[in-house]
Amino acid sequence: MRILVYGSGAIGGFLGGILTRAGADVTLVARGAQYDALSRKGLTLEGPKSGSPDPIRGRVFRPDEVKPPYDLIFVGLKSQHLAAAAAQMVGLLARDGSILLSQNGLPYWYFEKLDSPLRGSRLSSVDPDGTLAKTIPIDAVVGGVIFKPADLVEPGRIRLADQASDRLVIGELDNRKTARLEAIKSAIEAAGLAVQVTDDIRAVKWRKQLSNAVLNPLAAVTQATHRQIGEYDATQRYAKLMMAEVIAVAASVGVKLDTTPDQLIDDVLKRVAIPSSTLQDVRGGRSLELDALTNAVIDIGRLTKVPTPNLEIVAACAGLLNQRIVDDGVAFAPAAVRKA
Repeated sequence: MRILVYGSGAIGGFLGGILTRAGADVTLVARGAQYDALSRKGLTLEGPKSGSPDPIRGRVFRPDEVKPPYDLIFVGLKSQHLAAAAAQMVGLLARDGSILLSQNGLPYWYFEKLDSPLRGSRLSSVDPDGTLAKTIPIDAVVGGVIFKPADLVEPGRIRLADQASDRLVIGELDNRKTARLEAIKSAIEAAGLAVQVTDDIRAVKWRKQLSNAVLNPLAAVTQATHRQIGEYDATQRYAKLMMAEVIAVAASVGVKLDTTPDQLIDDVLKRVAIPSSTLQDVRGGRSLELDALTNAVIDIGRLTKVPTPNLEIVAACAGLLNQRIVDDGVAFAPAAVRKA
């Protein structure tokens, strides 16, 4: 299986690194400082279990240098960058190739191949002009959810928090168990990451969404980790109100989440205190993945007439922060005002 990792940041770089280390036929696509670092000195993975003592050297190209065909394209881009790269990615696919989309948040394809009165509905927050739906062949798409805390500390260096829950979950959009899912599972598990095949990828999306839709935008506006949000009484209470809204929206499209806000906060308090991907983007001056994480939940709530007032407040605040980052070209990172 020829594998292309398109977007080699924290998660894409981790997956491309372990596949390279395992001897898979894998190519990484990167740009800017990340490309320079990977091509010049390789990739450093830091982690108690999945780390490597030496830099990993492998094939890496800029987006305009890579040549088709690939049997599997793992897309490591964040959801807000998919549309700009969609046409090129499709052009790199083999005839029966697959595109594995494991971005955080609810995907543009949520209502495709779904037995629901809402089948065919478009989430305007994640595919406002229909570019993704028109460009990416729906039969090529495999849904995914990845559970792996990773932090791109600097170009070419990724810090990993190894946890028992680390895994990649994959599923077909029509919930069938297929041979291609098993082939993907075999290829990635050989590199050391557990892979679970599910017959309900949307339910898995919602389980991770329950945390990300609430805690990631809160982390962006408070400069706090998820655990710090859970430890502070006021933000903990507010997070629980938002989580209740996410649970209600999920239920409105037939997904019963097998947890409660109290249980989720208990889990958050046990997590490694690593900055979320959204907080990393705030500090790095990069656009925020708010549409798929939070605004998509609000979109579905509007479709199903479920109110989401608390989510909308935080989405507005984080949205303005994102506008400052994008329009003003600035990053918001902590600056020490006293000696540690």
